[in-house]
Amino acid sequence: MSGTVLHVGGASPYDVVIGRGLADRLPSLLGDGVQRVALLHAAELGELVQSVLEVLRPSYDVLALGLPSGEQAKSADVAFQCWEALGEAGFTRSDAVVTFGGGATTDLGGFVAATWLRGVKVVHVPTTLLAMVDAAVGGKTGINTGAGKNLVGSFHEPAGVLVDLDTLLTLPRDELVAGMGEVVKCGFIADPVILDLVEKDPEAATDPAGPVLPELVERSIKVKIDVVVADLKETGGSDGHPGRETLNYGHTMAHAIERAEGYTMRHGEAVAIGCCYVAELARLEGHLDDATAARHARAFGAVGLPTTYDGTGFDELLAAMRVDKKARGNTLRFVVLDDIGKPVVLAGPSEENLRAAYDVMTGAGR
Repeated sequence: MSGTVLHVGGASPYDVVIGRGLADRLPSLLGDGVQRVALLHAAELGELVQSVLEVLRPSYDVLALGLPSGEQAKSADVAFQCWEALGEAGFTRSDAVVTFGGGATTDLGGFVAATWLRGVKVVHVPTTLLAMVDAAVGGKTGINTGAGKNLVGSFHEPAGVLVDLDTLLTLPRDELVAGMGEVVKCGFIADPVILDLVEKDPEAATDPAGPVLPELVERSIKVKIDVVVADLKETGGSDGHPGRETLNYGHTMAHAIERAEGYTMRHGEAVAIGCCYVAELARLEGHLDDATAARHARAFGAVGLPTTYDGTGFDELLAAMRVDKKARGNTLRFVVLDDIGKPVVLAGPSEENLRAAYDVMTGAGR
């Protein structure tokens, strides 16, 4: 299949290719002059990665590096091990990294590529829904520290992204559903058609073999491309638009929950809860009407995502939110909606409303 090609413009343009059975497209995305390729892949994808190795090995010296599962891959220790392996293999500035896996693999692999010799080429092959619509596009890379998620990282745009929808056929159901957290988020911040498709037929929306999910993937990637091209390094949008921060809708509370849970909760699940939380906060602060706030729980819940959370106390979550990347000094900042597709920044909401929204999130409020 030739696939759909979405072009990402800007200072370092690249293509996102979406389709099925696309492994043969990898060399064209890597471009000319590459001799060595480090394939950083989630270790549990040993069988799936064979199709990529079969494409790469005839043309390149391939160094395959298996990574720990999930967020465990995003540590300074793992990054250091990768750097050491690249050094031993003699990787030069003209060589490249290919990532094959979910969002954590993409984040870690992108960070390794960004920092080796101050930046080498990277091509992402996301294998989860979450990585396809979120982590693989946009050039953000990062690792976690004890203080929080993604606090160490850099901007390093890929040379290309290969979104092979066939990898979703083998994705565990729970992982597929979790990825819908970022998809539904894109519906609220920019593309209401996503919400209509999800609410109309949630089963079709989560069927990796059907026609609806590919459309949702493509629409979500388009949302991210439009936002990223306008504001690559999160310096802010125009006319009051939050710019790239828009993509962090729901993430301030989501990251706090993930940290409280020791990064054992799936990111998309935390995002769903975080979006419901911030929708209630926006309602309390006079930004969002009751019906649109309530629609959040309905849309996320339709595909089986959690919309409430009571595993951690308010004070602990508040402290975690204060070290969020969007905070400025002691001022908490949230991306909220005035309406669907109309994001704005809410700075310094009252603690009373923060706590009242938390009560709703736990199921105790309203």
